[in-house]
Amino acid sequence: MTSKNVEFPALLTRAAQAETSADPSSVMTLLADADGPGGGFTTYRSTFTEGAVGAPAHFHTKATELFFVISGSLQVLVGDDITILGAGDFLAVPPHTPHAFAAAPGCTADVLFTFTPGMARFDYLRLLGSVMRGESDPKEIAESSERYDNHYIDSPAWRDALAAS
Repeated sequence: MTSKNVEFPALLTRAAQAETSADPSSVMTLLADADGPGGGFTTYRSTFTEGAVGAPAHFHTKATELFFVISGSLQVLVGDDITILGAGDFLAVPPHTPHAFAAAPGCTADVLFTFTPGMARFDYLRLLGSVMRGESDPKEIAESSERYDNHYIDSPAWRDALAAS
């Protein structure tokens, strides 16, 4: 069934066929990377080991980043505020809002992430895994900030939160 309002076809990713990208502290399961004329979305699932740092402080200029905690606890920065998300919690971070995340102190976390409108981001996620495994130069992440709409910033609040844990 098709419709004139459909911007991309239905997308199904079976768990058994989903690509994974692992590093020493997390496993990313790449679920959907859909481009469409009005914007698409990217969805992936990350499982973080205890003490794992997910992402340093950054913002996106185009995408809203959605977080859904499946299990465990996730420590997040939104603006200058630090909070802990638990299983079943949902967070939407709008464009231009500084944010960061890590497994909450003493916890693991299993989180579903979605970016919308999105651009194809799987190559960026693969690059992150490659850098974390020591296979790629971290400069490649900085060089890709415009292409993948990831703009890293310094956050004293986030640095303090990580130092405290």
